[in-house]
Amino acid sequence: MSVSNEQYQELLRARVFDPESLTRALLNRKRRTPQGADGNLLLVASDHTARGKISMGSDPVAMADRHTLLDHLVRVLSHPGVDGVLGSADVLEELAWLGALENKLAIGTINRGGIIGATWELDDRVTAYDVEHIESLGLDGGKTLLRINYTDPAVAQTLETVASITTQLADRKLLSMIEPLPYLRDAAGKATLNPSDDALITVVAIASGLGASSAYTWLKVPASDRMNEVAGATTLPILMLGGDPSGGVDPIFAKWETGMKEPNVRGLLAGRTLLYPPDGDIEAATKRAAQIVRPDH
Repeated sequence: MSVSNEQYQELLRARVFDPESLTRALLNRKRRTPQGADGNLLLVASDHTARGKISMGSDPVAMADRHTLLDHLVRVLSHPGVDGVLGSADVLEELAWLGALENKLAIGTINRGGIIGATWELDDRVTAYDVEHIESLGLDGGKTLLRINYTDPAVAQTLETVASITTQLADRKLLSMIEPLPYLRDAAGKATLNPSDDALITVVAIASGLGASSAYTWLKVPASDRMNEVAGATTLPILMLGGDPSGGVDPIFAKWETGMKEPNVRGLLAGRTLLYPPDGDIEAATKRAAQIVRPDH
């Protein structure tokens, strides 16, 4: 299954002449239970562009073309082992309009204000979905980014915001997907991911305690060589992310396979590894990920 040029041109026309068809498609899609029968999930992440993340490897605009992105998303979602997608409103509406979200989970991304490379990058404000629209548009949950740096005062506001969103989603019995990440600032002041496993374990512990209820909270965290300790810091269900696959996907898949041995690691929330594999074989990458999440299938 792919997105033809004719379909894409029809989508462009719908945005002008029938804009309500996009939200209508999202509202009228067939729904499914959030956790599925086995409690494992394979979700594809596509909220990168809402924060200005369109580069990969040495290509600064690798993910910029929307027709290509939608085509890759539809191809991933067509695999029966893929449970759904995480995205901003534009992406989710377009996928629903294309019919790609039938019986799939749709998770709305929330705080995408920390634009890549900006001086305020760690000020992760709410600029996409809010909880009210996640509920009213029939989505299955919301995802928040929680980047923790001990020197940036904006992080305190993000902590408060993520805690409030988690409470609001729990009140509605909707999934709260938190992505806690430890961050540093380099000598030039640029925000960079802290590769320390100890730091990752710490932010997992912090994220687990946010909100007035953790009953509907899941975590999205990087796959780690010390996944037993990372997962051991919480009882919350965990989905592992992959990262930039331009350097090769085998190490990513190896970490995923090891991480799935932990009892509360319930699957993957993968983006570029599935959407833009170095060899271009999207179907093979998706099949490989699906076999890791559900080896018996």
